Amino acid sequence: MWDMSPLNLNPANTGMFDGDYRINANHRNQWSSVTVPFTTYAISADAKNVLGHKPYSAGLQINQDRAGDSKFNTFQVNLSGAYALDLNGDSLNQLSFGTQLGITNKNLTYNPLQFDVQYDGFQYDASLPNQENFARASRVYANLGLGVGYFRKLDVRKVIQGGISAYNLLKPKQSFFNDDDIRLDVRYNFNINAEWKLADKWDLLPNVLLSSQGKYKELNLGANARYVLTDFMGMYRAVWAGVFYRNKDATFISIGMNYDAWKVGISYDINLSTLKPASNLRGGFEIGVQYIIKFAKPQRVMHRICPDYI
Repeated sequence: MWDMSPLNLNPANTGMFDGDYRINANHRNQWSSVTVPFTTYAISADAKNVLGHKPYSAGLQINQDRAGDSKFNTFQVNLSGAYALDLNGDSLNQLSFGTQLGITNKNLTYNPLQFDVQYDGFQYDASLPNQENFARASRVYANLGLGVGYFRKLDVRKVIQGGISAYNLLKPKQSFFNDDDIRLDVRYNFNINAEWKLADKWDLLPNVLLSSQGKYKELNLGANARYVLTDFMGMYRAVWAGVFYRNKDATFISIGMNYDAWKVGISYDINLSTLKPASNLRGGFEIGVQYIIKFAKPQRVMHRICPDYI
């Protein structure tokens, strides 16, 4: 649910929303049917008009991921900033430039791991040495990301948005054996999504994400259909559901609801990869929550005093 984690998608998304403050939280649980589940948590907050300057926005993002028997843990804290440029002086047609800087800590526990040499020919013996020469159990490095985003509102409930971003630009060292040649590849994202009114109550929400990191490529595409329950005097309530596909890996379904300042979504992966015999089609469950704070702008009312005639 990359649309529910905007700062993980593109730092240029910082401040790109209708409101003053935005909070996002995500939780994902994957592969519980195959092994020790991989769990991911993410929370972010961003704000517009930083220090009273309209074009500038700032954000904070925290990610944590834990995987496998070794409890391989990745903890990340990032600060992001963005500058929104109104094209042709129109705030409904914007180009945003963003950057993200932070720090990551990766660590694992070796004790729960089992190695071939610890089998004595009959059974596993934890007292036998694993004969591994581990140089370290953790690694800390800096993060740097850049992005460009575009936002265009054509009409009521007709919006086009997208962007290009690059993360891990410093290509930090990754080896736990102090091999300096093993580095984290730059991750590139390209995304485009739209909000398109089909009828009085119905909208179509197509979404495409293409990611590339080293030799790995991933394409996600699909769409949600949204039914608007109420859109009147600041109240906005709608329900939505859709189907997506991730190439050579899974299809996933999503459902959710907008309730005024709240947006809640749930998705579930149906595994279609070569792991299917072990997973029995079961992939990952994810939930995302978004809350936007929007202060009402006081209207300036001009009064004309009637002349007093005697």
